[in-house]
Amino acid sequence: MSDRDTIFAAATAPGRAGVAIVRVSGAAAGVVVRALTGRAAPAPRSAVMRALRDPDRDELIDRGLVLWFPGPRSYTGEDVAEFHVHGGRAVLAALAQAIGRVPGVRFAEPGEFSRRAFLHGRLDLTQVEAIADLVDAETDAQRRMAQRQLEGELGRRYEQWRSELVRALAHVEATIDFVDEPLDPALGEAVRARVRVLEGEIRQHLGDGRVGERVREGLLIAIVGAPNVGKSSIINRLAEREVAIVAPTAGTTRDVIEVRLDIGGYAVTIVDTAGLRETQDDVEQEGVRRARRRAADADLTIVVFDATTWPRGEAAVRAMVDARSVVVINKADLARPTLNGEEIALSAVTGFGFERLVQVLRERVDQLMAVQGGAMPLTRERHRQALEDCVAALRASADHTEPELAAEELRVAAQCLGRITGRVDVEDLLDLIFRDFCIGK
Repeated sequence: MSDRDTIFAAATAPGRAGVAIVRVSGAAAGVVVRALTGRAAPAPRSAVMRALRDPDRDELIDRGLVLWFPGPRSYTGEDVAEFHVHGGRAVLAALAQAIGRVPGVRFAEPGEFSRRAFLHGRLDLTQVEAIADLVDAETDAQRRMAQRQLEGELGRRYEQWRSELVRALAHVEATIDFVDEPLDPALGEAVRARVRVLEGEIRQHLGDGRVGERVREGLLIAIVGAPNVGKSSIINRLAEREVAIVAPTAGTTRDVIEVRLDIGGYAVTIVDTAGLRETQDDVEQEGVRRARRRAADADLTIVVFDATTWPRGEAAVRAMVDARSVVVINKADLARPTLNGEEIALSAVTGFGFERLVQVLRERVDQLMAVQGGAMPLTRERHRQALEDCVAALRASADHTEPELAAEELRVAAQCLGRITGRVDVEDLLDLIFRDFCIGK
């Protein structure tokens, strides 16, 4: 496989559809257009109707739209052709066979179009990741965040920080390599001050409460409680379908059951866990252990009590109530519980109280997902790790009195930022040294 090959693949999902799109990218894209249509590529960014024929058999495959995007003004930065045809499996199969027989053309690897867009400077790595997030977006919040990242908001911020670090590094390198050049003594302190400001900005960015990762991956809400308090009935009501078995026998749920929901525009995974109680059953013991683990990992917990025994309850369940908890008193159709504060009385049988529960969950989810100042938050652990490494290098740089060691730490810090966007260029340093200091004047 070579990046110089011309590649092709369907850009639409497989299966029966009204329209399907096949994309071709590379130096031979124009050759493919001529082979299938018998004519040169159409005018750039114009859709024309043409007959598409198998060149080996001179057999009509389909009539469809042909679009031409000459590089570098294309998605990949290369010459790109698109064929918009009927979405039947047989049509796509015949078209793929005909394209694949053109010399120098092969089927694309997963993600290869976006990889070429990155290699040709059309996208940075954060934008490539945003494309995957946009395709996978389940909620409006995920779509909005992915779109902001695709527009370059996150990449520009990191690139700005990297550029400032490269500039600071250039100034420090100048004091080392060009000792005969008279430099303003105040320049060193100005560089150190700017580095401190940058460190503060990056630390603030890191202290976002993982909002971006929560939006992208979804919140985790665990339903916990003693056996037979109605946890499975509650998750079925929230999901509006039967995802968990409901039975009067205690201990029915022995494993973690998950359901993906959209609450207030955010992706949420709600898990139904095994009832918390002492048991001699090995399988149920494992279920209880998993329940405790998922509750510990959850962003929110719905702690369920039985209205017929409220305000008493299992000590193990009461111990689960903390600042993350929404306390629910189920079976309000059988007894009227006395509420002591923020508890929610409901009935999983009649549906009473569920409107209030959903409202509270929306409010709590909104609080967890709030982005301070409207800034684009971190979206991936990869970014977070690189930024933490960058901060550590900046701190180490400030601790060094020798300019050579300080410069090395600044270089590491700049490389950490460059790893996020995929743009690391040593020529930046040379350009800035000669531009800012006029060496050799």
